[in-house]
Amino acid sequence: MTRCRALLLLLLGLACGPGRTPQIAAAEAPVPMWVVAPALPGENLPRVGRSLFDQVFAVKHGRQAEIELPFPFEALLARLEAQLQRDLGSALPAVKRVLIPLGRSLQRTAAAPDYFAYPRVVVAVDGSPIGEAAPLLKDRLYIGYQEKSSLLEVISYNEAAGRFEFQLVKDYRAGGRPRVVYAPRTLCFACHQNGAPIFSRALWDETNANPQIAALLLATGRPFYGIPVERGVDVPYAIDNATERANGLALTQRLWREACGGDDAVAQRCRAGLFAATLRQVLAAGQNWPLDAAFEQTVAAPLRAEARRLWPGGLANGNPDIPNRNPLQAVAHWPADRAARVAVSNVPANFEPLLPRATREIWRVDAPDAFGRLLAGLGEFVAVPDRQRLDRVLARASAVDTVRLAAPCRIEAGALASRAALRCRAANGVELAGTVDWQGRKALGGQLTRLALPGGTALSAVELRPVGRTATVATKFLAQVDGQPARTADGNAIRSIEVWPRADGDSGEVRIEVRQDFALVQRAIERLAEGPQAATLFGATPFPRQELFAALFGELGAGSSAPCCQAARDLPPPRLEVPAIAAAGPAAAAQGTTTTDDSVQRGFQLYCAACHQTAETFPPNFLQGSPGEVMTRLRHCAPRLYVRLAMADVAPDQRAKTPMPPESVLPAFGSDPPAWRGSALRAKLLAQVGEWLRAENGQAPQVASLLNAGYEALRPCLPAQ
Repeated sequence: MTRCRALLLLLLGLACGPGRTPQIAAAEAPVPMWVVAPALPGENLPRVGRSLFDQVFAVKHGRQAEIELPFPFEALLARLEAQLQRDLGSALPAVKRVLIPLGRSLQRTAAAPDYFAYPRVVVAVDGSPIGEAAPLLKDRLYIGYQEKSSLLEVISYNEAAGRFEFQLVKDYRAGGRPRVVYAPRTLCFACHQNGAPIFSRALWDETNANPQIAALLLATGRPFYGIPVERGVDVPYAIDNATERANGLALTQRLWREACGGDDAVAQRCRAGLFAATLRQVLAAGQNWPLDAAFEQTVAAPLRAEARRLWPGGLANGNPDIPNRNPLQAVAHWPADRAARVAVSNVPANFEPLLPRATREIWRVDAPDAFGRLLAGLGEFVAVPDRQRLDRVLARASAVDTVRLAAPCRIEAGALASRAALRCRAANGVELAGTVDWQGRKALGGQLTRLALPGGTALSAVELRPVGRTATVATKFLAQVDGQPARTADGNAIRSIEVWPRADGDSGEVRIEVRQDFALVQRAIERLAEGPQAATLFGATPFPRQELFAALFGELGAGSSAPCCQAARDLPPPRLEVPAIAAAGPAAAAQGTTTTDDSVQRGFQLYCAACHQTAETFPPNFLQGSPGEVMTRLRHCAPRLYVRLAMADVAPDQRAKTPMPPESVLPAFGSDPPAWRGSALRAKLLAQVGEWLRAENGQAPQVASLLNAGYEALRPCLPAQ
């Protein structure tokens, strides 16, 4: 019974702490549940929606649409840049890109031995949409490009499905006919264990941020798709941050779908309350709003009860970080010999993205930051143009109540000096500190280092813009934070700040007007939650971003804007290039012990087909083809197969390479590392591969001898074409 329960926990994706067996973890309740179980990647093709990559590049021709990709790669990057706002405060582009000549992707050996002439490009989008009709690509679109393979590897978000999609673009070259297909998710999840992009930790030494890498790239004399070679860590740091945020989307989606309950009215009102609180926090520039009694009753109480029931141990979110690796750390000079260059490309086991990674965070509903984390995650679904439009709509609204606040001030440099320092404080909680610039009696502007108001408002770096003189020396200012109208912690607009110096010039008063305009948003969302669209907008489905904002603006009387990416609706159905090979379940895996003429081939098929029976040669597709072709390829791959199978017998900290199948996917076969190590099927496969090698040279294979010259010196799995 204990073993059965452990197996069930593995298949459900429950997290086990490091160093504990599944049996022990099963007996220790409660344990965290994976947000995304690494061994349960889901269906290869989306049931609903399309990837953002499909949507961006879909072009309508009559009644049909097709995906049209600009070439060369610089043109594709320019197309993406055209969809994004440029951050005027940064010299970096909105589409971040780095060069990785010696990486850890499936394409790591595609350019061998000319790694620096043909580096892989990694692209991440972290800019905001240029307008309301543009797609939300921020943190949701990643591309890897390898020129030698004429291949793009794409990870992009599917809002309707609430997940990232994995795609390949083949024949992406001059004169080619690019074909876009969806990739087998089991293959992708072996490394992307949270179903999202991954990236290395600092200092990103595989990229051109490494001066040694950059120097070797420059030495080739080649241009690299308009990408500057000599670059600091700013771009990889931005990509790292984008992947961190991207990996939080799955947690946010799961909490939105499940934490409030099912599809009844109580659950729908709970989600509506979450949406309102999210907009309040976004408008307030991330300030923490003190949750009120209405939120506690409608959202917090039912959400806590449901989360405690569903996830008593919390939700474990996957880790997108792989260890930093400097492939040239032990290389004084880049070798001229081909074999020596190929040897440098080897990725030791401790740097492999195939290694199972511990959880990055565990969300628990009773943690002090539980609701703040949830609202911040939902805030990632509010695009900058959405917030800007909401600000404009609320600014035009009439019949809005206004609250007026005041505080006495000390003006340290005098009202008529070129710069006056303000220090204002009142017993009601109003506090203001900053400076105002003057020219004669005219205020030019100012900057507040602190603005605190009753109810939790605490702002810094507030820009003051003069809008008119209300008296001889009194000036009215508009307050902005990051170029947006300043708002209180509860989402209301700070309409104006007036500075009233007294005649002595050393004192005065500040008067602040706050428009209670967020009440309009709150009431509009409440009407939607009680209306006919409630089940669609606030049901137990992925966060319906576009539908929610269209309905909200309609309810606020602002009309609707053109929805994004309409051409993608007329694309042909998404497809895999070859039939999907699913991971075998426990019953099918047991059949691998059957003694028949093809039992060895069947054993490899059961455990390896998800990654090695594809149309791609990376990873090597040695299971693709007729039975005779497959047997020839298996024998050719024998040295590498033997090493990978034998690694299960080696202590993890002593392994030169990771075992195969990857340990993170073993639960999909009803197994785990100890069970696979002791399985009769692994022993049988290892013995058969050993016999093939013995037949070649008359000696029983030894792992140490096979790896004497390094793993990359072994015969490749696929015969040379």
